[in-house]
Amino acid sequence: MFHMAVSPDGRAMGYMMGKVEGTGVNWHGHVTAVTVAPEYRRLGLARRLMDFLEETSDKVHRGYFVDLFVRKSNKLAISMYENLGYVVYRRVLGYYHSDDGDGEDAYDMRKALSRDPEKRSMVPLKHPVRPEDVWF
Repeated sequence: MFHMAVSPDGRAMGYMMGKVEGTGVNWHGHVTAVTVAPEYRRLGLARRLMDFLEETSDKVHRGYFVDLFVRKSNKLAISMYENLGYVVYRRVLGYYHSDDGDGEDAYDMRKALSRDPEKRSMVPLKHPVRPEDVWF
């Protein structure tokens, strides 16, 4: 799914790309990308874009949760996602490329949807995983 926010004068303000994937209780919405142009930040636009993906994942596709990956160093984004109700589910070692070759760790963050009223999908894993172990 792709959703774009456009200003009254036709300028792109931000967009969200996502998909639905997985099987069984791992059927979920996934945020591929969400971005807001600098001049439109701090207006709640990212929240509205995320709400669209969550609502579609919940009501249309009947997913159990929504997840996303974020750089461990991206404190601003992590804080925003936590304010939206996401928790760190697991750390993925070396998920993002880095120039030193080691990679940067990512957080896999999740938010339960109405099909998971006990929020089992949000119970954090105790140990980090490697990128090749990330599957649904």
